Amino acid sequence: MVQAIVNIGEYQDRILTIIKGKFGFKNKSEAMNYVINKYDQELLEPELKPEFINKIRNLEKKGEFKKYKSLTQLRNQIENA
Repeated sequence: MVQAIVNIGEYQDRILTIIKGKFGFKNKSEAMNYVINKYDQELLEPELKPEFINKIRNLEKKGEFKKYKSLTQLRNQIENA
């Protein structure tokens, strides 16, 4: 476990206190860990689902992907579609 000294504002402290009480955490450290984990799940890139990976691999096998040498070539393809 890593320990850190964190400077937070009065408003953020109140938010952590509310989260601590609402979810029954023992201390604000647990509340902060909860907030960080929620952020991780909701805002950071999630792992790709195995079904999606299989779908992409099947498309690759069928040859439904095109390779472009440049971004300009891709733009021309899209604009002329």
